[in-house]
Amino acid sequence: MQPRNIVIIGGVAAGMKTACRLRRLDANAEITVIDRTKNVSYGACPLPYYIEGLYDDLNEVRKTPVGVLRDETFFRNVKGFNTLTRVDATAIDREQRTVTTRHLDSNEKQCLNYDTLVMATGNTPIIPPLPGVELPGVLPLKTMEQAEQLNQLAETARHAVIVGGGLIGLEVAEALVKRGVHVTLLEMKDEVLASAMDFDCVAQVHQELRKNGVNLRLGEALQSIEGNGKVEQVITEQASYPADMVLLAIGVRPVTELAQAAGLEIGPTGAIAVDDQLRTSDPAIFAVGDCAETTDLLSGEKVYVPLGSTANKHGRVAANVICGHNDRFPGILGSLVVKVFDLNVARTGLSVEDANLLGIDFVSMIVSSPDIAHLYPGNKPIIIKLIAERSSRKLLGAQVVGPGVVDKRLDIIVAALSLGATVDQLAQFDLCYAPPFAGAMDALLQTANALRNKLDGLADSMSPAEAYQLHQQGEDVLMLDVRSPAENDEIRIPGTTLLPLGALRTKLDQLPKDKLIIPFCKLSLRGFEAQIILQQAGFTNVRYMEGGILAWPFELEQ
Repeated sequence: MQPRNIVIIGGVAAGMKTACRLRRLDANAEITVIDRTKNVSYGACPLPYYIEGLYDDLNEVRKTPVGVLRDETFFRNVKGFNTLTRVDATAIDREQRTVTTRHLDSNEKQCLNYDTLVMATGNTPIIPPLPGVELPGVLPLKTMEQAEQLNQLAETARHAVIVGGGLIGLEVAEALVKRGVHVTLLEMKDEVLASAMDFDCVAQVHQELRKNGVNLRLGEALQSIEGNGKVEQVITEQASYPADMVLLAIGVRPVTELAQAAGLEIGPTGAIAVDDQLRTSDPAIFAVGDCAETTDLLSGEKVYVPLGSTANKHGRVAANVICGHNDRFPGILGSLVVKVFDLNVARTGLSVEDANLLGIDFVSMIVSSPDIAHLYPGNKPIIIKLIAERSSRKLLGAQVVGPGVVDKRLDIIVAALSLGATVDQLAQFDLCYAPPFAGAMDALLQTANALRNKLDGLADSMSPAEAYQLHQQGEDVLMLDVRSPAENDEIRIPGTTLLPLGALRTKLDQLPKDKLIIPFCKLSLRGFEAQIILQQAGFTNVRYMEGGILAWPFELEQ
């Protein structure tokens, strides 16, 4: 039997995962990977940490865990397939099943036959069509070469402007601040991570950026970049900012030109349309990684969320299917995690905005808690936001922020969402416990139980953002601080009334029954207790503030 020819266009995450898995499953297939760059199989996600100086050898992003460089020789000798670098795929003939290529250095053309073709063409940074984007010192961060350029610019730069408050923008902002560069971050929307996080949680990120000296400019769009021979300043409608270097981090788009020219179907997201086995509209062609769209597991809608984790899973599924295994890629939950200075930020599933857009009747809850037992040294706070459908009580999504351990809780929610769990089932998860790792009732289980209380009508609450809005609008509300006087002396929300929880029962007659009372404390465990006491005493308009002062992302008096 003639060995089958498999050609893969693109040699980074998805392409190389596909090729390696194919070889494990089929010892005889002729596998050829082509890539237009020299540096194949590199990790783009660690590039900001190179700029920060956390490792010195940029080639680390191309090495195995034991330090072997993943180059053409490695893939030929160890993995058993051919890798053609600096080779561009210029055309696909679907009838003849051929790919026309051109070597970028020699201009030599070649025609490769295929039985199966895998598109792994990735994404490319979006460069806005604005004056000055072509100036030296203005660049995105996608490749190793760009990382090296940014690293060299940071050696002498005093001022940097980052355009875009997504993952790369936040990571590079931290990297440059730690290099001693003054950073201005421009985000045209009113918040960073706007498509991923709710304001309650992302406001914590805003605080962390400003606390670390980042000049965060929200609702401010780039208009032009100016300079004489190199970048010198960035212009917005509101102001101008000095800049010795500019990072354009406003997003990416899938590379689909080759697929479109071949007549493959492009999905509503602008990426290549695929089924759950990663087949395109041509059964002989697969698309994997950042060039392909996928399905949101909760909404069922097509989405484009390019991540290295998804790319690797795509590659494995496609290879399995090509080799006759009945594998499928069900979709994603949009899970992500990012470190912003001392704050860890994670999310998965639907946000409140997502749920509203989908017309889902939901309930949300915010809880603050230490990440491990409060008495164990090194405990740090985290803030968890859970969202569940009101009628079915099924979990819809979660966001976790704080200096403490957030990824552990987020990954538990990913598992729960993937299995269609309810908030009641989550509350009974048999999570491991020991003081160095968690409290006896883990922070996540506390949040689940608080949300159950709200669903069951045992608790009535509001988010810090809702409380702040009422407070700022001059509504006739009483913000009731039920902490101790010592806690209040240390830090407090301006304009609030102190009445410690231990004295509340004896001073009920001093509280008004004709206005909304919003009790709160450090975490709002006492805030919830205060709500119960007040309601049992006949107060009918009480809603405690979720998350307490730890989740309050606005002004505090110290």
